[in-house]
Parts: sequence; C-alpha cells; structure tokens
Amino acid sequence: MNEADAQRVASLLESAGLHPVADAKNAAFLLINTCVVRQQAEDKIYKRLRYTAQLKHRNPDLVIALMGCLVGRIPHEHDALRERFPWIDLFLPPSDVQPLKAYLQEQGFPLPPDMAADDFLPAPLPRSQSGQRIVVHVPAVMGCSHACTYCVIPYRRGREHSRPSADILAEIRSLAGQGVREVVLLGQIVDRYGLDAPGEILLPELLRQTAAIPGILRVRFLTSHPAWITPELIEAVASTPQLCPYFEIPVQAGSDAILAAMRRGYNAADYENLIAGIRAAIPQAGLSTDIIVGFPGETDAMFAETATLMERVAPDMIRIAKYSPRPLTWSSRHLPDDVPEAEKERRRILLETALRERLTHKHAALVGQAVEILVETIEPSGRRHGRTPDYKPVFVDRSSAQPGELIRVRVTWAGPFSLIAEPA
Repeated sequence: MNEADAQRVASLLESAGLHPVADAKNAAFLLINTCVVRQQAEDKIYKRLRYTAQLKHRNPDLVIALMGCLVGRIPHEHDALRERFPWIDLFLPPSDVQPLKAYLQEQGFPLPPDMAADDFLPAPLPRSQSGQRIVVHVPAVMGCSHACTYCVIPYRRGREHSRPSADILAEIRSLAGQGVREVVLLGQIVDRYGLDAPGEILLPELLRQTAAIPGILRVRFLTSHPAWITPELIEAVASTPQLCPYFEIPVQAGSDAILAAMRRGYNAADYENLIAGIRAAIPQAGLSTDIIVGFPGETDAMFAETATLMERVAPDMIRIAKYSPRPLTWSSRHLPDDVPEAEKERRRILLETALRERLTHKHAALVGQAVEILVETIEPSGRRHGRTPDYKPVFVDRSSAQPGELIRVRVTWAGPFSLIAEPA
C-alpha cells in the first residue's frame, strides 16, 4: 500500500513539472513515506528523519514532506510531529495527497484539472516509469475496521472503505495502456471489498472484470483474511486463467488461545480446513502466510502448536515477525510484553530454519520441470527475472525475452527461496 501511495505522489509531482533524481542530496523536494506496523520499521524512519535534518541544514530551500502511518489521521498528532520535527514542511496522512495538491497549487505549480480535483489520481504511473513497470499495486480497500488486538493499521489508516469499482477498473485500463501487464489488488482485508458499499460488486467479480481488461495478463490480490475468503472467491481463481493461483492468508499463530487473544475470529482448525479446501479446488495454488512469535502469553507449548501447524499446512512462504507492542492497540494497553526478546528470536529462527529445509526439499522436485513466468525486469548481467503464477521468483539465463512477456522456462537449479532456469 505504501508503494502504491508513493507511486501516486510521484505521478502528481511529475505532473507539476518536477522530475526524479537519483540522490536525495540533489533533490529540491523530498518525500518520506512511512510504516509503523512494527517497532523496527518505525526506528528506521527516525534514523532517516535525522538524516533529512542534515540535508535541510545544508539546503534550507529543500522542501521535505512526511507521509504515511507515522503521520496517521489524528490532527492533534500532527501538531506533536511538527514540534518534534520542525524541519518537516508537509505532513500527509496515509493515501491522502490532498495536502500536497494544495501546497503545489499555492506554490504556483500547474496541475491538470482532473488531477487537481480527484482524491485518487486517474493515471497513477509516473511518466518516468511508463512502459517500464510491468507489475503495479492498485488499492481496492482503504483502511481496516477489523481491529486485531496487536494491529495499529485501523488507528493509522482509518476505517475500512472500498473504492468504487468503476474508478479501479478505469485506473487499471490506464495502467494497461502504459505497459503494465500484472496488477495486484490491495486491501488490508481485500476479501471484504464491496461489503461496506451497498450495490457495489464484490471481490470475485472485480477480479473477473480486471482479468478481462485487454493487456492485463495476470491478476493477484492481497492481503486475505481467513474469515473472509468465500467459496465464490476460490471458484473465481479456479475458473479464470488470468487470476494467479496464489493466496496470501496470514494465520499469525497456531495456538487457539493466542488466536483468541489476537481477536482473529477463527481457530487453527478453521485455517487448516480453509487451506485444504483451496488446494482441493486449485491443486497448484501457492500459499504464503504471516506468523507473529512472542505474542503476550505465548508459552513454549503454544509456539509448538504454531510450528506443527506450519508443518501440516506447508506454506510456500512465511513472513515471520517478532511481536512488538504498537501505540493505541489493545494488546499494548492491556497485555504485558512478557516473552523475552531472546526467546522471540529463538522462535523466529526455528520457524525460518524449518521453512528453509522444507522448501529446499519441495523445490528440488522442480529441477528439470517447465514453468511459465512473466518477465518483470532485466538485470545488468542480462538475466531475466520474473515469477511463476504461484509467485516463485525465477532468474532466467540465456533468454532474449523482454519485460512484459510470458515465457516458458526449464528449471536448472532450485533453492528454498528462488529458482534458476533457461528457456524451455
């Protein structure tokens, strides 16, 4: 979502006559887009902000804007940020470019009429990226109202609301005309698309209509919530060739007690049954998930339940995070952060090691097999890079294919997290 927001800002700035530079030291306008989903991400922001203070000292005319979840949507918090970071000129809430538009207009920068009026920019791909970006993220659901006890997103990005499908589809048609061949529809819980908007289509139909747009070769969606994946959604993926057989479904824990404390709305058996149903309908489906280790109250036995669930479900990727209390969340206010940092790290390493071993064995069977990839980029060495429909990264030697082409390749080497191939 932050990447999609930054893309829109870049498009707006280029429309106002600015152009990108490679080094922040040479910039006249600098925007930092922020994430605070974990403490580690927030700490990186503060380090970067200290660097921008040095840049401002060297160049007082430099305009610096801060955007995203650190800014949030609560006005009085903006005042606190202004006091803490007085060298910042603009504060932009997540996905909100209106303050930037107002600033550009006040400074006399010309904006196209449609770009000056709309909350979402009608042509989000910056000119400097047109014809070069093959995969683009398109927001469909903004904000979140689920309020898991550990999650700061509802407090920083606001309540859930779906964008009009007509706007989304018009944006994707524009992207296809600029050379984009794969779109990823985004939402904190993307499966809930349309449920807050009476009369709007729901996610399965939005995916089908996206897949029917000329020029779009692949469609993905993320992130899903186990409680909101419907049989209709699974059927849409199974029956629509352009919809990639790939599901990103965070489970967060394998212990029912921890899932209840997180207020996730399902138990481990529900999750396992969901995955079994997806694989029965789509045997080739790829699966990724998220795990939080060290949630308050997580014992060794509870963590063992998570580890054994991952062995049974055998996802293709796990993003593992160590629990960190986030301001305003229920868990930070009511639950002690009682798992030592060293124990969180031990649990993270155990899950990562098991994942690496499992994927090494699983991917070894792919050597000699032919797979399809969408070429996304060409590395300086000439190697092509792309992904399989089930989202495995592939590097292709001795290929002349150009970005945006679908090609068949034969796997010559398989590691746990990537494959090497040659033209089939």
